[in-house]
Order: sequence, then structure tokens, then C-alpha cells
Amino acid sequence: MKLTVVGCSGSFPSAESACSSYLVEADGFRLLLDMGNGALGELQRHCGLYDLDAIFLSHLHADHCIDMCAYFVARYYRHDGGRCDPIPVYGPEGTEQRLTTAYADTPSASSMSEVFDFHTVKPSTFEIGPFTVHTERVAHPVEAYGIRIEHGGRVLTYSGDTGVTPTLDELARDADLFLCEAAFTHGKENIPDLHLNGREAGETAARAGARRLVLTHVPPWTDPQVNLVDARAVYDGPVELAVPRMSYEI
Repeated sequence: MKLTVVGCSGSFPSAESACSSYLVEADGFRLLLDMGNGALGELQRHCGLYDLDAIFLSHLHADHCIDMCAYFVARYYRHDGGRCDPIPVYGPEGTEQRLTTAYADTPSASSMSEVFDFHTVKPSTFEIGPFTVHTERVAHPVEAYGIRIEHGGRVLTYSGDTGVTPTLDELARDADLFLCEAAFTHGKENIPDLHLNGREAGETAARAGARRLVLTHVPPWTDPQVNLVDARAVYDGPVELAVPRMSYEI
């Protein structure tokens, strides 16, 4: 598998990065994890507008899904080649209604489903292209999912947005790469079931036995270097910060 960071800023885009979005590729198949603010523009650095094969939305907060409205425009109103066939979109219950409401002026109530083939995510194991994926509900104020992606004997885990939860430990069990949010700062914010800090991300990786930790979803008001130091203090494996346009071979 190949993982490319399209955007990694949390809550709102930074001067350097779009919000959460990650491209996962294997066997010519392209799966996009989340499409937050600014992600659609950045995505075009890595693949064509119409080259995606599936999209997974971890939850329906704007910094993880709002550029789906712009992507609707690109797919629905395409003139050259005609309107795109529907692309599979996996998201929590109510994804179609959320995007339709956010767009606010679709030609009809069902226009989104003319270019997006919506599938409701629940805790389950299923196939997306060549990937075997396992999804579990994580700890966040809205319905949110972490995802474990397996292919060719390798494992990528993406936390989505979450507080500390044993569910995430299991999703990341023995993962080759654990892409984990670290929005909060240890000793500063202490809000249960919302986000992790760098130390908690490191502790989760250590408990799970993950082989590599990449911290992501750090908002512009959080010092990423503090979170990196905090994660390294409790996790012995390699750990680094997600950087836009960085790619990883898994």
C-alpha cells in the first residue's frame, strides 16, 4: 500500500496544509480517507479529479468532509465526457443528507446520490476494492469511525477523530503504520471523548504494538513539536508528524 498525506491540519486549514485527507493506493485502486477543507485542490497534485475509486468519511464534521460539496460540483456538472458514474462513498448514517444540506442548492434532494453511491458505515469488516477494511465506532461527540485497512499482509490504521478508547487500541493492533490524531496538548486540554494529545497517541500506539506512528490532525493553534516530544516519551517505535505531500510505502 502507498499512503499519501493530502491534508493533515485539524479543525481548519493552516497556511501549510488542508484539513484531513489521505490517499491510499494499491493495485491501481485509489481510496481517499476524508475530504476536509481545502483537500480537493491538494488532491489534484496526486491524482486526477476523476481517478478516485472510493471515498471513506470517518465522520461528518466539516474538517473531514466539507470538500465533498466541491467534489459534487466537479462530478455532477462535468461537461467533457458527460456526468461521472457514481463513486462509492462510505460514511456514517446521514452522510447524503448532511452533504445535501451543506451544499444547500442541489438541483434536487437526490442529486448527491446521482454521482455518489452512498454506503452506511457501521462496525463491520468488508471489502473496498483490493482492501479488507474493519471499521469501529470511536470516541467523538458525533458518530465517528476509525478504520483498519489490510492488503498484502500489511496493515494501515487511521484513527479519525477520537478520545482515548480501547476500540482504537484494537484497530491499531500490530499495525505497520498507525495514522493517529493528536489535536490536543498534554496538560493543556482535558476534554474526554473528543481528541487525543501527543502523549495519548503514543500510549495508544504502545499498547497496540503498532510498528510506526504518524501524528496528524494537529490544529494550527497546537505546537506539533510538543506533541511529537510527548509521543516519543511513551512510545519506543518510530514516530513523526504528518506532512502534506509526504508518502509512505506500507
